[in-house]
Amino acid sequence: MSNPWNEYVLPRMTDRLLRTPTVGRYRQEVASSLSGDIVEIGFGSGLNVPYYPAAVTGITAIEPSQTARRLAVERVETAGVSVEFLGVDGQDLPIASGTMDGALSTFTLCTIPDAAQALDEIFRVLKPGGQFAFLEHGVCPDSRVRKWQNRLNPLQRRTAGGCNLNRSIDHLIESAGFSTVWMRNTQMPGPAFASPWGYLYLGVSTKPE
Repeated sequence: MSNPWNEYVLPRMTDRLLRTPTVGRYRQEVASSLSGDIVEIGFGSGLNVPYYPAAVTGITAIEPSQTARRLAVERVETAGVSVEFLGVDGQDLPIASGTMDGALSTFTLCTIPDAAQALDEIFRVLKPGGQFAFLEHGVCPDSRVRKWQNRLNPLQRRTAGGCNLNRSIDHLIESAGFSTVWMRNTQMPGPAFASPWGYLYLGVSTKPE
C-alpha cells in the first residue's frame, strides 16, 4: 500500500517548489543539447517538458507516482513531442539495451533507493555516444554545509520520500562509466538556512563510443 504523504502530497509540493524561473534556467541549460529519443527517469509532473529542444523526437517517461502523472497531463498534451509513460522504476528500465539517444534526470538521483543501479540502467539503454543530462542536488564540499546535510539526512529521508541530501552525484555518474562533457556546481539562491538543500550538480555526460 502506497504512503499517502509520498503519493499525494509530495508530488504537489515538488511541482510547486521546483518550477521557479531559476530552476527553469537550470533545466534548460542541461536539456539543450539533447536530441532524438530520450528516456527521462523521475519524470514527475513534466516540469522539463517545456525545455526539451526541437531536436528531441520522443520522450519515454519513467515515473512511479500516479499523482505526478496526473499533474503532468496538461504539459504532456501541449508538448511539441510525443511522451510515452512506460515504467515506474528507474532502477529497472523496460527498454532494450543501446536504443536511446539520450537520457535526463532532474532531482531524481537523490531519491532513487539505488542510484548506482539506476545509472547502470541508463548507461545500458543508451546508444554508444548517447548523452546523459542531469540536474541534481547533493553533497556540498563546504564542511559547514555538509555537516548539516549529514545531520538532517535521516529526517529528510523520512519526510521527503527517501530523498538524500548528501549523495556525491559526480562520483556516482563517473562510477557508472560515463565520460563527462561538462559539469558545474552552483548554490541555488536563497537564505543561508536552505543551503543543505541547494547545492546543485548540473551537466552532461556521455556513454563512450
